[in-house]
Amino acid sequence: MTQAIATQTKTAATFKSLKCKECGTEYEPKATHVCELCFGPLEVAYDYDTIRRTVTRETIQAGPNSIWRYRAFLPVETDNPIDVGTGMTPLVRANRLARRLGLKKLYIKNDAVNMPTLSFKDRVVSVALTRARELGFSTVSCASTGNLANSTAAIAAHAGLECCVFIPADLEAGKILGTLIYGPTVMAVQGNYDQVNRLCCEVANTHGWGFVNINLRPYYSEGSKTLGYEVAEQLGWELPDHIVAPLASGSLFTKIYKGFREFIEVGLVPEKDVRFSGAQAEGCSPIAQAFREGRDFVKPVKPSTIAKSLAIGNPADGIYALEVARKTGGNIESVTDAEIVEAIKLLAETEGIFTETAGGTTVAVLKKLVEAGKIDPDETTVVYITGNGLKTQEAIQGYIGEPLTIEPKLESFERALERAQTLDRLEWQQVLV
Repeated sequence: MTQAIATQTKTAATFKSLKCKECGTEYEPKATHVCELCFGPLEVAYDYDTIRRTVTRETIQAGPNSIWRYRAFLPVETDNPIDVGTGMTPLVRANRLARRLGLKKLYIKNDAVNMPTLSFKDRVVSVALTRARELGFSTVSCASTGNLANSTAAIAAHAGLECCVFIPADLEAGKILGTLIYGPTVMAVQGNYDQVNRLCCEVANTHGWGFVNINLRPYYSEGSKTLGYEVAEQLGWELPDHIVAPLASGSLFTKIYKGFREFIEVGLVPEKDVRFSGAQAEGCSPIAQAFREGRDFVKPVKPSTIAKSLAIGNPADGIYALEVARKTGGNIESVTDAEIVEAIKLLAETEGIFTETAGGTTVAVLKKLVEAGKIDPDETTVVYITGNGLKTQEAIQGYIGEPLTIEPKLESFERALERAQTLDRLEWQQVLV
């Protein structure tokens, strides 16, 4: 697979190096993700003094209506990043859901409508592929539970990069179709995500491709910070009191935290302690189990849940997610598949937002935390919805009823309407009981 590399305009970068999160060893910002000394993960380090001098609220607001308004906080050099309109998704004041749960100030960060593929993964892939192009890669790839494959294939197509993605063979049909349409090579592996990821590590070492969540992972993961930046800006340059977000690898969770801390560091928002709570499905909850048991390590598990986008049994950033939850006074909870389905319905019925199973997991955990008294009703709480329900329709089939089939006659309509109203009354009576 070959592809000519587009000429890129470069400007002064604000990132300096890659730095090991464990021992602090610094590396050149190349395509590498593991420390050679202690095998710790590498993370992008920035020149915050330069950012503080050059970036203001006004310069951000004058930027594009996408994640690239925060370019100074992202690990790219070019003035022409791959911008497909990703980011600046709605922050919805969820009044009806809040009333159902007994909260006063609840917001939903709705990445179910993110562009181009309706999940937060468009953020991380836009950053990763921009950096991949700078580093000279012509073929890009990923190990994915579905959403990442969609994003990688779509944005690679836009950028003119060759693409080969790897997924578990049992993914939802919507996610497989949503990848194939962009024309990549799709490898459906007979195994779970952790097995897919191990295979991809071998391929990355032998083929020299740019894997967004392997050798490009330090750059890729920085894209999640924009979910923190946008919430701060959309709240009027203030931070919330509490956030609830899904946990798969744990990266999203830790990067939202990093994004909030960076805005504080450079003076864009006032100092504030934000509580971080994480959500997992019981069928794949290694981080939640470690939190409950007070452990500082995560035991791998074999995933078995309808929340396939969260089904990472050996989460790379699990210990860092634990650290964030604990030091901020948050929680990490898990919920059953049945609770996930009910939460998908609850969000749709109250706010008109159709989320996939990861969002159902997050809303179900929000409900569980409220019922346990672990969220103050007066707190400003933000819930992150990371993907669209159209991708995981199988999860709710059989749980949401059927259309009322009628003849093209008024009498038939009236009979059906009366029946529907009777069923509604019976359902409400059951709820009240």
